[in-house]
Amino acid sequence: MISLLLQINVPVQIAQKAVAPEMSLLELLVKGGWVLVPIILISILSIYIIVLKYCEIKKLTRPEDQIISGYKTSLHQGNITQALSQLKMGQSSFCNIFYHATQKIGQPIKEIEGTIESAAQIELSKMNNNLHYLGLFAGIAPMLGFVGTIAGVIKIFYNISLSDNISIGIISGGLYEKMISSGAGLIVGVVAYTGYHVLSIMIDKYMSKIEKEAFEFTNIIQSTRG
Repeated sequence: MISLLLQINVPVQIAQKAVAPEMSLLELLVKGGWVLVPIILISILSIYIIVLKYCEIKKLTRPEDQIISGYKTSLHQGNITQALSQLKMGQSSFCNIFYHATQKIGQPIKEIEGTIESAAQIELSKMNNNLHYLGLFAGIAPMLGFVGTIAGVIKIFYNISLSDNISIGIISGGLYEKMISSGAGLIVGVVAYTGYHVLSIMIDKYMSKIEKEAFEFTNIIQSTRG
């Protein structure tokens, strides 16, 4: 009977020892090493730029339907002064671009088209301003994580060479800590990469809309001249 109880008790003790203690996210980050400091800074900057640029792009591309509708009506009627005053009330890129174009009405179509293109490039540069940093962060963060992991692995094997102890526990214990930096770097890289392309798609869609509006604008000008 006693031997039976001992046989039952031994596996229970082994199972209890096999359960790893739970660690918080902060503890995991601390184990990742010094390389997590720049990765965390990059993550903060990436989120800040994504939120800032999203709000800025939404502001520049927001539909001002009432202003645009009134502007087009005035343009069809040939009332340039009223069209300009309506565009001046708007704050979107559309209003900024076509305000400059409307000022050129009466001049050759080529010059008007050149004005639209120049004004569109100015608005495009506003939207793209600082966006390239996200592309930079998307490449740097995973590389930093990889550097942290490689440095950790080198340190592990250096310690093994000094102690002459090739224990699986020592290797795996040190390795999982260093893999944290690679995981963190990849996550930050994915966030920055996704943010960059989502914002770029928003800009590209709006610029396509501006091209369509520019074509319509020149058609209205030519029809009123006729």
